[in-house]
Amino acid sequence: MSQEVEERLELSSDTEQLLEETDLRPLWEVEKSMGNVYDDVQPQLWQWEEIQRAIDSIEQDVPIEDLPPGFQRRVAVPINVGMENAISNTIYLGVQTVSPGETAPSHRHGANALRFTIDGHEEMKTVVAGEEFPMRNNDLITTPQWEWHDHVNDSDETAAWLDVLDLPLVLDSLNATNVFENHELERQPVTKTQGYWDSQYGQARPAGESDDGSIPGPFEGNCAPTPPYRFGWQETLETLHQRADNDDPDPYDGYSMAYVNPNTGEPPLFPTMSFRAQLLQEPTDAHFHNATEVFFVIEGEGATHVDGEALEWGQWDIFVVPPDTPHHHEPDDEAILLGITDRPVFEAFNFYAEADASE
Repeated sequence: MSQEVEERLELSSDTEQLLEETDLRPLWEVEKSMGNVYDDVQPQLWQWEEIQRAIDSIEQDVPIEDLPPGFQRRVAVPINVGMENAISNTIYLGVQTVSPGETAPSHRHGANALRFTIDGHEEMKTVVAGEEFPMRNNDLITTPQWEWHDHVNDSDETAAWLDVLDLPLVLDSLNATNVFENHELERQPVTKTQGYWDSQYGQARPAGESDDGSIPGPFEGNCAPTPPYRFGWQETLETLHQRADNDDPDPYDGYSMAYVNPNTGEPPLFPTMSFRAQLLQEPTDAHFHNATEVFFVIEGEGATHVDGEALEWGQWDIFVVPPDTPHHHEPDDEAILLGITDRPVFEAFNFYAEADASE
């Protein structure tokens, strides 16, 4: 980042103090410390009230157009007390906002990414691979590897959502490079009608067509690529309630539904990260595993007990459960969590392990 750009990115002293007190950092500072290995992830919770204050202050201090090329995203990043640049050493999570009339310019990169809408609007759209995806509350939208994406707020309200990427895994744990490119235009051309990608990967699929190689760009591997896709919340919520009305809960995760790769119809959503919606109606049993789990509270209140420590959470709070720590959930009433885990990385090497905490 050039000295000239850095001088334009001065946050007020009140915002700096607020970020320090709440263990949050702006994205353009976080990227400077990428490329190091940290392995001391701690149980930690970020309350939405504090996150809200921080992102409001950042929005007030810094216009998107003043941010450096490639990092023109106004994001507050939860920083684990055992880390320096992310919530864990495999998962990056941030809370991004786009103000009315703003565009977060188009770019693409090698990291897998998705958006989970916290406070959205029909006219707030993330544009992926030529299609505009409305960002309604609790919608989950994929941004596959090497697909152009930008965020456009045509509403009259600020929108907020979770960004989730595998950046720490790529940059820190693998010590690799996140291939990156800015689009020549601020907004990529919209070349697809709304619903196009859903029509290609829904229950009915196009017949007699071969893959044109557009996904996942220049990268090769042994996993089916993840397409651009929007998981509407109402369909997901209906699925959770149908599950609760007809089946028994999982002892550790309650009524849990995985977001599947639309290309295969099976989890994980990305080769490096898996996502699930969890409906909790009663306390779960304690267990532990060698994967990291990050949670976002979609609805409800409760506590997650992690190695004897109670993380008391409410709506829109964020918390992390480190590997190998016994934990269980205890909702006050009914609650719904978004669960994020790096479990697929361990499973790819036949290295995933899990056990009941009472054994």
